[in-house]
Amino acid sequence: MDKKYKYVCHMVLILANAVFLAAGIFFFGGRVDISFHQKENSFLIGASYMTMNNEFYKIIGEEIAHKVEAEGDRMVLRDPALDVDRQIEQIREMMDMGVDVLIITPVDEVRLTETLEQAKKQGIFIVVLDTNVQNNALADCTITSDNYQAGVLVGEYFLSRHEKSRIVVMTHEATKSGQERVRGFVDTVSRNPGMEIVREIECEGQLEIAMPKLRQTIEEGVLFDSVFCLNDLAGVGAAAALDEQHMLGEVDLYGVDASPDSKALIAEGLMGASAAQFPSEIGQEAAEVIYRLLRGESVEKNILVPVKLITKENVEQFGIDRWQ
Repeated sequence: MDKKYKYVCHMVLILANAVFLAAGIFFFGGRVDISFHQKENSFLIGASYMTMNNEFYKIIGEEIAHKVEAEGDRMVLRDPALDVDRQIEQIREMMDMGVDVLIITPVDEVRLTETLEQAKKQGIFIVVLDTNVQNNALADCTITSDNYQAGVLVGEYFLSRHEKSRIVVMTHEATKSGQERVRGFVDTVSRNPGMEIVREIECEGQLEIAMPKLRQTIEEGVLFDSVFCLNDLAGVGAAAALDEQHMLGEVDLYGVDASPDSKALIAEGLMGASAAQFPSEIGQEAAEVIYRLLRGESVEKNILVPVKLITKENVEQFGIDRWQ
């Protein structure tokens, strides 16, 4: 168990340092403008992802930025750091800058509605990534993983390993993606009457929230034998909390993302499974949609990127040290 504890704590320290570094970059000058090889009459693309402390969004952003740079256009990036008020302020700032396209992963699907309505009236194309906005009509295109299916895949695998279980579910209720993953999992496992959801924990999909909240649940004496996490940042936080209590390996852990950290846990037998998202593919799809919109071409209203289940049996095929 000491080896497991050191392993998980090492990952937590790395991720925590990344969080602080991202926050510091944003605070001291994290306003990123990309304008290499700028062409005459170039387009301005604005992006506000949910948070930049998640490698998932960095990969999406890099794919889009490569395309924008190749086209000789400009891009401005803002990090709301999971603060919806900050995201609203950033979107309004980009509207004042005259962006032609707004890329958004909403911190809160409901509270952005009024601001996005204003952006539409201004003639700005809106491309929504990873999780939906409440009023889908405001988006020219929404590109997400098949989030409901991600929960279903994990749920089906879970049922193959459990006849009965007491389950803790880690949620992020402000986002449609989080809601859909949890719904897919719960709908699937609920087919078996031996499954009981003993607690839902709002963790905002963040390691630094998931870890202490699961620790508190354990200390309160809640009995459970499995944890499903809406994403793998929460999954790594849950793993650390379980390891503190010498429960890692005794409690089954499941997630969504198939991040490098979760794949390492799966390979070590410390996590049961994760449904893989493909951020590079989401970014590439987004880049193509942006330029079809700018050329006046039609685009699909909703694009679902398929997900795949990763377990110990196939994790090596996906590459443990990188996103797929």
